[in-house]
Amino acid sequence: MNEHVHSKPDNAKPISIDIEGMTCASCVSRVEKALLKVPGVQSASVNLTTERATVQLDHSQHSAHEHALYQAIEKVGYKGSKTPEHHGQHSGHQHHEEDAAILRRDTLIAGLLTLPVFVLEMGSHLYMPMHMWLLSLVPQQTLYVAYFVVASIVLFGPGWRFFKIGIPTLLRGAPEMNSLVALGAGAAYLYSVVVTFAPQVLPAQTQYVYYEAAAVIVTLILVGRWLEAIAKGRTGEAIQRLVREQAKTARVQRNGTIEEVSIEQVKAGDIIVVRPGEKIAVDGEIVEGSSHINESMISGEPLPVSKTIGAEVIGGTLNTSGSFSFRATKVGGDTMLAQIIRMVEEAQGGKLPIQGVVDKITAWFVPAVIVLAIATFAVWTIWGPTPAYVFGLVNAVAVMIIACPCAMGLATPTSIMVGTGRAAELGVLFRKSEALQQLRDVAVVAFDKTGTLTHGKPVLTDIILDDDFEHDEVLALVAAVEAKSEHPIGEAIVAAAEQQGLKLGTVTDFESITGNGVRARVDGRLVAIGSMRHFSHLDFSDFTPAIEKLADEGKTPVIAAIDDKIAAAIVVADTIKPSSRAVIKALHELGLKTAMISGDDRRTAAAIARQLGIDEVRAEVLPADKVAALKSLRSFGKVAYVGDGINDAPALAEADVGIAVGTGTDAAIESADVVLLGGDLKGVLNALTVSRATMKNIWENLFWAFGYNVLLIPVAAGVLYPGFGILLSPMIGAGAMALSSVFVVGNAQRLRAVKGVSI
Repeated sequence: MNEHVHSKPDNAKPISIDIEGMTCASCVSRVEKALLKVPGVQSASVNLTTERATVQLDHSQHSAHEHALYQAIEKVGYKGSKTPEHHGQHSGHQHHEEDAAILRRDTLIAGLLTLPVFVLEMGSHLYMPMHMWLLSLVPQQTLYVAYFVVASIVLFGPGWRFFKIGIPTLLRGAPEMNSLVALGAGAAYLYSVVVTFAPQVLPAQTQYVYYEAAAVIVTLILVGRWLEAIAKGRTGEAIQRLVREQAKTARVQRNGTIEEVSIEQVKAGDIIVVRPGEKIAVDGEIVEGSSHINESMISGEPLPVSKTIGAEVIGGTLNTSGSFSFRATKVGGDTMLAQIIRMVEEAQGGKLPIQGVVDKITAWFVPAVIVLAIATFAVWTIWGPTPAYVFGLVNAVAVMIIACPCAMGLATPTSIMVGTGRAAELGVLFRKSEALQQLRDVAVVAFDKTGTLTHGKPVLTDIILDDDFEHDEVLALVAAVEAKSEHPIGEAIVAAAEQQGLKLGTVTDFESITGNGVRARVDGRLVAIGSMRHFSHLDFSDFTPAIEKLADEGKTPVIAAIDDKIAAAIVVADTIKPSSRAVIKALHELGLKTAMISGDDRRTAAAIARQLGIDEVRAEVLPADKVAALKSLRSFGKVAYVGDGINDAPALAEADVGIAVGTGTDAAIESADVVLLGGDLKGVLNALTVSRATMKNIWENLFWAFGYNVLLIPVAAGVLYPGFGILLSPMIGAGAMALSSVFVVGNAQRLRAVKGVSI
């Protein structure tokens, strides 16, 4: 992370500012430095891809500081405005569409004007008969003046954006990408103007014009910017798809009638009617009817989910079959969809630790390029062949034009934006962009057991009967007693009896024996349920082998006695989620160690770990000791922790990467770096897959961006000329520079094709 970007205090909400005019990494550095100088600013992070700054202010005098931020941004040559809070249909990338439309227009104008100049001038250089034919039609001076007019329109029409931003920043001593283009194209243009209107000040052998070079440089860079704007628009498509999922209207019951109102008019507590095929407007709870709802937008799972009265529904999901009514519980920015969009946007606007290194390099990159261009001109002028001035000028211009801080600045944020967007589509929310880099480096994935690897809700798995009793008889009697109890084990037994349609008898003399169990009479028969120690006076030696086997499987039986005789051992267990075993196996195949942290006794925890194939077990761990258990796992390397409960929050915060199961508590989700929507553990694998793919993509982009400059700047300076006679035309440099940015943005788009893991 940048050294100037600090963790934010919990009591202050960051300000998000949209910034117009940024084109490269140098712009990012300049805006960040300007923002950090504003009194009260604690941290500032600027993202080139989203064209947005996130500023953490001292919570006092908030509004006064906000105005100072916009002034600071304007002072360094850019325009800032507060990011809209509401997500409209085109929120997030509308400015990219506008940019692309304006750039398309300007590129076409510049291209149409540049093409004839380029064809005539370059054709004359390459084919002497064409040069002679052209001079026979038009005098050379007239031709130069015509070139001057066309080039002036191109440079000071479509190309004016480079001079408008680049020259002021150069004069302020803080040059950036536009400065390089303005200097390069401007130098070629001014030299040509001197040759055209005051040739006597230059030696005869140096009187060449470079109007076509200046015009082509501007045109090619405009082409690159246009393609880049188009690609940037695509980069944010994951967010746009989420935004488009929002319903526009809702059918609300008011004053005894059903009114169709805009989504903004829906209030918490409203009763909303939903017909088949309609989108659910906001979050709520079904109060009438039932249906099957497609929640793939949230969970990534394609099969519709059955919903009845009391079930929660999520805004933006699709009602596939029945009609129902629901009470709105969360509206506006509080809905799950709005929160998802907000989380993804925050992650997309963040920076990875690797970006700090890039920022340090790009902070001095443009000034270094200008110094190198001046040195190139000096070396060629002193030691170059005749015409030395011309060689010096052309090579200095080539150095300035081919240098590309754009690609450097886009390499990391573009990949983050596409990667986090794709993750959201796969049901994985990166709440903090740093987790993308940190998750790739984890060596151990530790899981909470209850509710994460298991369902978190006990169910009846076995009934081991004495020969004198029948299954339905025992279950009905035990369930009748447990119906009076509030214990989770009792609830599981009652649920099993209800599923089998058993009729429960009349209960009298109910008594709960703390720590041991319950007993009562059911239709006159004495029924007692409890732990083995509660029945120490009875003989259950016939059950001992089965109980030992169950203990090895991590299950704990309760004993049921009827009329003071052991009738059955009833096994109620928290069952393992279907995907848990496959996820653990897949993590091993990825070369990662797995661990389980549980409050269960060692024998039970070891049995479950054995069934799942987990490497490390930390058993009998109290909630307060989970952090210490995590620290003990760090001997293997960085640790990711997956949990879902309130008692997991400290461990999620302590882990190098905290992964919260989305069906868990708000406290767990708020403490996590990554959230798995829908609660499927397969999301852990998807998160790892996206993390690894994104980091690989970033390294590819950085290798291209830096390698391109390392290789081509010396070529542009002319190092190959003495040995090979090779020089790089500024026009080729402009084309290569434009393509480098397009390559980086285009390469990031490949992350949109990352596939979710199937197990």
